[in-house]
Amino acid sequence: MDEESQLIEPQDQSCWATLPDVCLRRVFWWLGDRDRSRAALVCRKWNQIMYSADLWRYRSITFSGRPSRVHASEFESALWYVKKFGRYLEYLEIKFLNPYNAVLTRKFQVTMRGLLSCLGKNNNRLKSLSIQHLELDRLVWRNSIRTSFIKSLTFFLKKIGRHLDYLNLKGARMTVEQGCQVLNSLSYLKNESMTSELNLEDFFSHHLAVYSSPQFNRTMATFRNLISLTLNYSCISDELLENLCENNAGTLWTMNIKCHIHDPHRQVIWGMSWANLARHTTNLKVNFFFERVMKYECLVRILLQEIPIRSISLRSCYFSDPDWSMRPTLLDLLPTFRHTLQKLTFEFNNNHESLDEELHLLILSCRKLFYFKIWAFLDVKFVERILKSQEEGQCALRTLKVRIYTNRYETNEEDRTLREIYRKYRRLIDSKLNYFVIAYPMM
Repeated sequence: MDEESQLIEPQDQSCWATLPDVCLRRVFWWLGDRDRSRAALVCRKWNQIMYSADLWRYRSITFSGRPSRVHASEFESALWYVKKFGRYLEYLEIKFLNPYNAVLTRKFQVTMRGLLSCLGKNNNRLKSLSIQHLELDRLVWRNSIRTSFIKSLTFFLKKIGRHLDYLNLKGARMTVEQGCQVLNSLSYLKNESMTSELNLEDFFSHHLAVYSSPQFNRTMATFRNLISLTLNYSCISDELLENLCENNAGTLWTMNIKCHIHDPHRQVIWGMSWANLARHTTNLKVNFFFERVMKYECLVRILLQEIPIRSISLRSCYFSDPDWSMRPTLLDLLPTFRHTLQKLTFEFNNNHESLDEELHLLILSCRKLFYFKIWAFLDVKFVERILKSQEEGQCALRTLKVRIYTNRYETNEEDRTLREIYRKYRRLIDSKLNYFVIAYPMM
């Protein structure tokens, strides 16, 4: 090409040539890694903009737990990314999906060691770290691999813990000693952690009575800035509530508590401990999630009237027990929280008892309730009763989701009735409700 052919008249230039940098960055933000790498080859300007910090603040890295050609290079690409752009990271999410064997867990551990080491050296802006569902108590994690991974994670948290706001280790399933070792690394050298959001759901292995561990209570006493805390009920004790009251009274806003049938949940918690915490943390809202813990005698020991409960979820996962009744929970226990309850989620098999009337009364009694979701055996007319109450101003729901179980293969009759109900209350539904109702054969 001669010199004259290289000259391009301004009117012939593409509009991309004059697009401001801020607009280019916004366009590139929507691109995947493959398209970004291609765009970086277009010209020098695009290549320079591709190194803008805004483009690399968020990263979700997924490792497949099964070997395949599609995912063969995911370990290498994760390391490549962190080495090249890791210094810009502020929000990092890592997923390791259902590891298939010890070879893959070893490869993951080695990759994570390199990844965390590189981040520890080059990154000083990481605010959020999420590593979920590791399930370290599974047999595919050999002792040496598990120990090496925990060591790498602990060392990394010691380096970046001082400016980490959010840590999510849901599903790690560690022993109490291992878990406390990891959590203590956040308060390295300072004896206190400023992490504001902490997710420890299933962080410890099932069956562990964490609430009785002095080591765990000492570890939780190092947290001084918690806004949101998620953990299992097996961790709750009077000592923990006292520590939260003493060290996080000015900040604690939300507690999410999961209670699983396989976790110890029969410890005695004094109502005065909850009352003291609620009195000092005036904005505190507590959300409970029960998995197969459905019996009244268990629930009444846990759901003490002094707790400022905002949300309750009760799920039985299709298990049916003819000796179990949901009626006393609906009539006697849950109305205790009618002044604070905002969300209710039910999923249970009540084939042996009708609960339409009890559920309707519960909704009417909870004047702040705006979210109601239920999967259960119900009469189709239950939905119409709720909508009628909503129309008359007796309740203020904004979300209504109902799955009506039936004992028949066909739901034509129920579907027809539901369509008629929708037509009757269409104006109300379209203007005020996030509405989803379906009939579902439960055979």
